[in-house]
Amino acid sequence: MVRFDIVNVVATASLGERVNLKDLGAMKGVTYNQEVYGGRVAYFRLPSMKGTVSVFSSGKMISTGTKSEDIAINDLTYVKDTLVEKGFTKPVILVPMVQNIVVTANLGRSIDLETLAGKHRLIYEPEQFPGAILKITEPYKASILLFASGKAVITGLKNSDEIPQVLNMVSKTIPAHSV
Repeated sequence: MVRFDIVNVVATASLGERVNLKDLGAMKGVTYNQEVYGGRVAYFRLPSMKGTVSVFSSGKMISTGTKSEDIAINDLTYVKDTLVEKGFTKPVILVPMVQNIVVTANLGRSIDLETLAGKHRLIYEPEQFPGAILKITEPYKASILLFASGKAVITGLKNSDEIPQVLNMVSKTIPAHSV
């Protein structure tokens, strides 16, 4: 069994209206700096949140730093509810979308990246980067960084239910006794 951990979930949602970030920056737990991105973003990091939610002046929000889709969506909803309660926005039904799930995995065996690159369509340039890049497009779209140690980083997934299937595909790609 391959061990894995979700290390980051990125989810987005829209408030459907512009937000005055300068006034928002006065709230406790909100970081706003006119110098950062020209003052177009404020960051919510409140004690009841597990990650950070970036709120843009356009009303778009991005949740980062959580370990599950549910927590990311909860953080987005909490920020929306806080903004409505404080009078910064009107009530809106959020339509959160998971944009990316980042996973680290230990495949449990060393990998001969040179041999693997010769047998599969991998991007492997050891002079540039110590890992190989495997891109999967079916049935899920993901990029997997493979390292000789047997460690892997998976990016691009939209649902945590996809993780076991992608890891199974990766395990089948790597010979049982790679090194």
